[in-house]
Amino acid sequence: MNNQKHNINSHIFTCVLLKYFTNVVWSVYVQISRPRRSVVRTVTRGRDVADAHALKRSGTAKYLTRIGSTFTELSGCLGTMANSYKLRCSIPGHEMDVRGLATAVFPEGAFVSVSRDRTGRVWVPNSSPDKGFTEMHCMSGHSNFVSCVCIIQPNETYPRGLIATGGNDNNICIFTMDQPQPLFTLKGHNNTVCTLSSGKFGTLLSGSWDTTARVWLNEKCMMTLQGHSAAVWAVIILPEQGLMLSGSADKTIKLWKAGRCEKTFTGHEDCVRGLAVISNTEFLSCSNDSSIRRWLVTGECVQVYYSHTNYIYSIDVFPNGQDFISTGEDRTVRIWRNGECVQTIRLPAQSVWCCCILPNGDIAVGASDGIIRVFSEAHDRIASAEDLQTFEDELAKATIDPKTGDLGDIKTEDLPGREHLSEPGNRDGQTRLIKEGQNVEAYQWSVGDARWVKIGDVVGGSNQQTSKCVMYEGKEYDYVFTIDVNEGGPSMKLPYNISEDPWLTAHNFLQKNDLSPMFLDQVANFIIENTKGHVVGPAQPTGGDPFTGQKNNASFTSFSSTGSGAYSSADLRQRATNSYFPKTDGVMFEQANASQIIAKLKELNAAAPQEQKLSEDVLESLSRLLSTVCAPGATEPPPNIQQINSLWKASHLPEDIVFPVLDIMRLAVRHPQVNETLCGEAEGVQLCNHLLSLMRPEGRAANQMLALRTLCNCFSGRQGRSLLLAQRETVLSRAADLAAVCNKNIHIALATLVLNYAGCLHGQPDLEAKAQCLSVASRALETVQDKEAVFRLLVALGTTVASDQTAQDLARSLGVNSQILKYSTVSDPSKVGECCQLVLKQLQ
Repeated sequence: MNNQKHNINSHIFTCVLLKYFTNVVWSVYVQISRPRRSVVRTVTRGRDVADAHALKRSGTAKYLTRIGSTFTELSGCLGTMANSYKLRCSIPGHEMDVRGLATAVFPEGAFVSVSRDRTGRVWVPNSSPDKGFTEMHCMSGHSNFVSCVCIIQPNETYPRGLIATGGNDNNICIFTMDQPQPLFTLKGHNNTVCTLSSGKFGTLLSGSWDTTARVWLNEKCMMTLQGHSAAVWAVIILPEQGLMLSGSADKTIKLWKAGRCEKTFTGHEDCVRGLAVISNTEFLSCSNDSSIRRWLVTGECVQVYYSHTNYIYSIDVFPNGQDFISTGEDRTVRIWRNGECVQTIRLPAQSVWCCCILPNGDIAVGASDGIIRVFSEAHDRIASAEDLQTFEDELAKATIDPKTGDLGDIKTEDLPGREHLSEPGNRDGQTRLIKEGQNVEAYQWSVGDARWVKIGDVVGGSNQQTSKCVMYEGKEYDYVFTIDVNEGGPSMKLPYNISEDPWLTAHNFLQKNDLSPMFLDQVANFIIENTKGHVVGPAQPTGGDPFTGQKNNASFTSFSSTGSGAYSSADLRQRATNSYFPKTDGVMFEQANASQIIAKLKELNAAAPQEQKLSEDVLESLSRLLSTVCAPGATEPPPNIQQINSLWKASHLPEDIVFPVLDIMRLAVRHPQVNETLCGEAEGVQLCNHLLSLMRPEGRAANQMLALRTLCNCFSGRQGRSLLLAQRETVLSRAADLAAVCNKNIHIALATLVLNYAGCLHGQPDLEAKAQCLSVASRALETVQDKEAVFRLLVALGTTVASDQTAQDLARSLGVNSQILKYSTVSDPSKVGECCQLVLKQLQ
């Protein structure tokens, strides 16, 4: 008791003494240096280190040395007294980026994580000396990476609550707290589900790259919230029943009630990435514009918070409803109290994707290195001194690109040496650079520890240049790639320096060129593959759709629209699981430039003989149809029968001018109404016959390719799949003849058609159909050279034989093993060799 009293009295005395010396310092500064009042004010408020150095060089500094020393010691004492978060434990449970975290209701103190490695994991605190967490169980159910998670509150049926996860396969999986497989799956979104929030009575709100949010209840989609013009990155359900919020890449936040948009919030200058509830009337938002905003539901932005220096990905609010935490692309998690950033914790990973606050006040964060880190301000839960030192060592070994941090323009010759670290910092998280030999090191001030902590080596400063630079838009880059988004359209330039983060560069490229965020992984993987892995710092997992990543000129026209597929990272080569096949969802050809298609159609139509010309009414009808099918969820009315009839009529133009119409048809058959009409029982046979007539080996290559792509896209609808399965023998036979045509785009389309057939037949007992798939794929592999086409044919083979002993026996009898063996050593791209080895394993 006496000791407690003594400690309390000591703390009171220290605080009083500190206040006294603060006043003394202010008084002395003002009296001695009154002409420098503005400089003094800046220094004493701790905002400008440069001015402090200038003042120290002046004569006034000698009067303040002793006072400043005492003041620094007391500041350090007070900083130690104040609670600050320190590492509790590191959890290396995932094999790839940790993209989502959520606090669980049961067991006590547990939380759930989800990752690009396609799994979700439940973690429970253990009683071991390391104060860590133990994996309770691992959940799997998604066919591609898992991007978000939330907890559905307990009810009578599920007293422990449920876990909801959203993924790149467009699905939402619902799990119980103790089963590894989904209880059920919610389907409805047309693109990646990237955000989830739960409300009262089991309501679930989801947001997707398809620009919509959906409300789910009792395993059904009750309503679709349409109104955003870009991906919905964040959703949240407000405590007041019926109010919901959505944040989007269109830079806006929308307030919804009963499925109707009641209000649109504007203010952010870039994508809105996260939302968090403060109360019934207030909420927070974070954005790629590096700001956090506090809003009233009535529409007013009441405060803007700045501290992050790059994209902010996630935000969570403490139980007091005022303080909060945030994470972002600047490698940090930041703690905010009373509207100020009071602590900055840097991590040895580029992207800190997610965070959540545990019931005991600890903080869990997930990052791009696949590690979950838990931080605590409770002394009895802080990691051992050895573990803290290990974490600090990891941080010190990191490499930092000044272009993505708050380090400014670096001129090595002007930097001070290690003596610069003898002076204390003036705020938590303050960064200071020093020159150590020829290297530049970055240090961060820790108020809690009252010392400078090394956070990495700085590379790629403004004064550093590579020996082989490429000029683009007046700047020098290590690489400038040419990207072809759709054939016939203009190429786009993608500049890149090896010191940059591939994912950040990819994001900026997509945003600058108004391309879908679904291509994020494939652009990043393209960069990594074509720079031969020359990236700075810990390598980002090379995750993404294997139906992507073409070399040099990357054409995104031919990639899967579903975003599903497998990762092709070095880690996966070690894994026993096969993530390439079976691939049961269709691969579509979706990308196009609608304005260019219509312009080309009008150009060809104007030059056509009078008797072959389309009327202005037909051209207008086709233009409206194209606008509708290229902008799902927009305000355009659904396609009508007149537009569909105009499309069918126009598709019979002479073969030398029909290809723009075929491009419209390729895009239109993805729409459910067009798919149902054109692929119906009577009309469907006519459609097949017409497309097959355009696929004659002596026909025009453009028409052959577009006819094949149209057939591939027919698989997007139920009627189309039924039609193509019924016409399988004829379609595959005609398509197989095109393997002899020397055109890589035709070969990719042919391989995709075989793959879509294989996916539809997987799990079916139709051995005759599988035999034709094996035969066509095998024949095509004899002539096809393009690696992307080869890869898709290998996936088709793997999908056909997976889990089917009879199909495996048939493949062996066809000599597939010996035919594909040559691809098993292909390393460029690596997915070809990896997939081939897995097919051979199936056929052992």
